[in-house]
Amino acid sequence: MKLWEKGYKLNQFVENFMTGDDPVLDQALVAYDCLGSMAHAQMLAEIGILTAAECQHLVQELNHIMQLAEEGKFCIQAEDEDVHTAVENALVKALGDVGKKLHTARSRNDQVLLDLRLYMKNQILLISKEVLNTCEILCAFAKAHRHIPVPGRTHFQRAMPSSIGLWAGALAESLLDDMHLLEGSFALINQCPLGSAASYGVSLPIDRQYCAELLGFQSVQNNVLYANNSRGKFEAAVLHVLVQIMNDLSKMATDLIIFSAPEFGYVILPEKFCPGSSLMPQKRNPCPLELIRAKSAVLQGLLLQTLEIVRTLPSGYHRDFQETKRPLMQGLEITHLSLKVFSQIFAELQIDQEACIKAFTPELFATDQVLRLTCEGVPFREAYQQVAKNPSHVSEVDPVANILAKQHLGATGNLGIGLSDAKLETYQKWVDSEIKKWDEVLERLLP
Repeated sequence: MKLWEKGYKLNQFVENFMTGDDPVLDQALVAYDCLGSMAHAQMLAEIGILTAAECQHLVQELNHIMQLAEEGKFCIQAEDEDVHTAVENALVKALGDVGKKLHTARSRNDQVLLDLRLYMKNQILLISKEVLNTCEILCAFAKAHRHIPVPGRTHFQRAMPSSIGLWAGALAESLLDDMHLLEGSFALINQCPLGSAASYGVSLPIDRQYCAELLGFQSVQNNVLYANNSRGKFEAAVLHVLVQIMNDLSKMATDLIIFSAPEFGYVILPEKFCPGSSLMPQKRNPCPLELIRAKSAVLQGLLLQTLEIVRTLPSGYHRDFQETKRPLMQGLEITHLSLKVFSQIFAELQIDQEACIKAFTPELFATDQVLRLTCEGVPFREAYQQVAKNPSHVSEVDPVANILAKQHLGATGNLGIGLSDAKLETYQKWVDSEIKKWDEVLERLLP
């Protein structure tokens, strides 16, 4: 039976259209739906809707469904429509009338809200672990290559001496800022919507705080109408962070593609990551990096798609929200896989130090010469004009000595990687703490 069924059938073609790919997408939500139902059952027992024995039977059967799903033996069928129907039908089949009691004071609307909140929380933690792993690789790489100079560029023109360490450290810091955004989006969705029902609450004395505590949420999402209004908004908040991460990876991917080209040769990409050409035998192509760059554009599209779906909706639940599930799940999967691919490539990246040093030409030291003149008392604007009028007179210096001599915080001779290491440790503690809280949820709920 459908959860909404009341004696009539839908046009089959239209029903298939409405169901869409929900049965496939919802397979990822089975465990979360069961855990939410366990908490709901315990709350119903607390307020006298279920007996202690009925609650125990429901929790045991929900646990059994979770185990079947983990083994690939619980599959949502098209006729089920969604995970909520599939789980309830399985409960009714196993427990009869007891299974029919579980939906008391609950709507599919707040079920899917809850499932997605739990799913997003865990996915954010998984992605956070990948971001931190990538940061760790980048910080180690920056330390190991802090003494290797490379031309720095602005407007993609040769500008001033830089270093491989500065380049890698810049991405590490950017990803650590993304961790701040991940932590913020996690805090936003760490509100329990269960009990909002179809947007307007129910006429039973349900205990929403009790459910929130059982499920490990920081708080209850108070306003029952806003709980439903926030669907799509919260997904977009998560996708916005994923866009930032993918944009960072895209920038670094482009750098690697350029710097590994023979005209530069600063970077050597491991050949096991570079497929060849079917026509040109000499080719080794940076295809995974190009795909990361393309997928960053896909993420922007998924974010815009989600924002546009909810942009003009009036208050309350609408079926339009169903279309925000796919972009969220796609965005999370793309970002997770892209981080894993990027970190694997970067962990085996090689630098051609000789090619980096050979790339230096005198004009890269023009600004340093201006600053030397200012130290001799020449006003900056005058020194600038002197060097600009006679660029051929710029003295070339040892690029290694040049980058190591710049000792102010964050410069090539003082990368401040320790600051990134400290942030890394702080965020790792946060991730570990939230994973521990989730383990405690499982201990509380699972029989």
